[in-house]
Amino acid sequence: MAYSPLYETITDCINKEQHEKLHWRGTLKDYLEIIEENPMVSRSAWQRLYDMILSYGTSEYVEYKKKITHYKFFDDPIHNGGDAVFGLDIPLMKLVKVIESAAQRLGAEKRVILLHGPVGSSKSTIVRLLKKGLETYSLTDEGALYTFEWFWPNNEVLIPNLFGTEKFMACSMHEDPLKLIPKEARGKLLEHINAKLPSSDQIIVSGDLDPACRFIYQKLAEYYRGDWEKVIEHIRVKRVVLSEKDRVGIGTFQPKDEKNQDSTELTGDINYRKIAIFGSDSDPRAFNFDGEFNIANRGLIEFVEILKLDVAFLYDLLGATQEHTIKPKKFPQTDIDEVIIGHTNEPEFKKLQNNEFMEALKDRTIKIDIPYITKLHQEVKIYEKIFKNNSMNIHIAPHTLEMASMWAILTRLELPKKATLTLLQKLKLYNGKTLPGFTEDSVKELRKEAVREGMEGISPRYIQDKISNAIVSERHEGYINAFMVINQLESGLKNHTLISSPEKRNAYRELLSIVKEEYTERVKYDVQRSIAADKEAISSLCANYIDHVKAYTQNERVKNKFTNDYEAPDERLMRSIEEKIDIPDSRKDDFRREIMNYIGALAIEGKKFDYNQNERLQRALELKFFEDQKDSIKLTSLVSNVVDQKTQEKIDIVKQRLIRDYGYNDLSATFALNFVASVFARGDTK
Repeated sequence: MAYSPLYETITDCINKEQHEKLHWRGTLKDYLEIIEENPMVSRSAWQRLYDMILSYGTSEYVEYKKKITHYKFFDDPIHNGGDAVFGLDIPLMKLVKVIESAAQRLGAEKRVILLHGPVGSSKSTIVRLLKKGLETYSLTDEGALYTFEWFWPNNEVLIPNLFGTEKFMACSMHEDPLKLIPKEARGKLLEHINAKLPSSDQIIVSGDLDPACRFIYQKLAEYYRGDWEKVIEHIRVKRVVLSEKDRVGIGTFQPKDEKNQDSTELTGDINYRKIAIFGSDSDPRAFNFDGEFNIANRGLIEFVEILKLDVAFLYDLLGATQEHTIKPKKFPQTDIDEVIIGHTNEPEFKKLQNNEFMEALKDRTIKIDIPYITKLHQEVKIYEKIFKNNSMNIHIAPHTLEMASMWAILTRLELPKKATLTLLQKLKLYNGKTLPGFTEDSVKELRKEAVREGMEGISPRYIQDKISNAIVSERHEGYINAFMVINQLESGLKNHTLISSPEKRNAYRELLSIVKEEYTERVKYDVQRSIAADKEAISSLCANYIDHVKAYTQNERVKNKFTNDYEAPDERLMRSIEEKIDIPDSRKDDFRREIMNYIGALAIEGKKFDYNQNERLQRALELKFFEDQKDSIKLTSLVSNVVDQKTQEKIDIVKQRLIRDYGYNDLSATFALNFVASVFARGDTK
């Protein structure tokens, strides 16, 4: 064969050792040696799922004085964050706790996990992640699992027609080879295996083989007159890789038209072609054990929109959850070992609650609410993942994705009961900002009083669609900004199919007005900071302010650096800065003491104070400096289109700062300057 660089490239990428491991074959004795070395290959489906999640690691942080565990698996490291779930650490903690409980056989393994939440809240994504995780985990040494097949050693057919026309028969339900151990010997075997394991990881082998394997086992036992060692010579153990596409260990069931769907899709159906070979439709070899419950054995089955299923299908769940058995047509109860997880939206769940005939299913269900995100910085991550590198290469101006996210979250929040707190302030508190009079405990109380927060509102899908529309519609501009996206969000409201009332539609429009105001403030602040970009001058202003505040709080006088005279603290200077961030005269003493206490705490730790460390003070100083400098820039001249060369040079410097420091490009920076100039021209210079 001639040398082929392309062929060599392919073979170089193939891990031959890994391929050999995944296609391992051996005897039952070989398998017992593997178990001796690593008993975890015979874990239950719940244990395997829990270990898979933990294998990616965790991190912890404290929120509202409560320790939160972040499971890194849900960042989707498998596909570089393509299906990452953001802002749902608490619901995901509840989910993993249920899985942990089931892995330790504390009762949750006999339940259906039901993910419940509004459309687009990541329910399907979470299940998709779990399925992908199990598939990938089964490819690793830590996640290895094994099954078996029946065959004729040396191709010597001892019992005619036992496998039909085939030379071997695979176990269609991927059973654990330990199920081949006679029940009278299992106790001793498991005692030996579990001696090395902690109580939480104990291995249990329960139940019988599936009907087809049981039939073959009995026929061979009959032929060999009960000689078990002879029977297992017909067993070939093999590594099994879980795969949804190959229907191995991962099943998915989705509601369809009632006329075209029956329960055989869950538990298998007769193979009429094989009836001619085996002679009876009650022969298990003439039955396809390939329903979703069958093929999901040892892994996970997902029920899409589970509560839209016909009641007849829901009955199949009862035995599958509580007894871990299913009932294929014309065959006895068949043992299964799998995680059953479904998801549904609220209207369907309410139907279940109101259906008195489904008490048994309700009693076997663990509901986990998956709400919309209510933290701004987490919502932004969704759209950054999708749009930061958009295929049209259109520049997304600063604050655009944040404003779209802000509106989405405002629609999901409940109005605060405290009259002095606005919805926007509540959003900022949830996002980690501090407001006077609010502590961690009070924010925690805000969350507690809003029991349905995040269960209603605008979904991320709607936001994504409208950002996409803005990118396509404004591609001739070369960039999009928040106003362009807000226009798309507003125009789409009249046709939004999930908004049922005019009152809600109008309320959402009012929230868009709040977002527009916030965006205006953000752009103004960017321009103001770009004008007031002289850090040395601001540091000097800060030092002067601190000197006067220190003298004020300690009832001292300040030395005038020009006259060397000691003078009273300059109240006019201090108030001109404090008023920029709306510190009323009645609270000036509190604010000044707060600043001095903060500086004192830093000094005790041996640290130096920098105005950048205090967001409110930084904002006040920048606004004060901007006010002192704005007349030299003459930004409002942009509105009249009469700009002298000297002013234009200063404006160009501000534009370059916007581009260099704040993420604008030339087009979006020009828009920002013109927009802010128009605002200032109306007299709003604050």
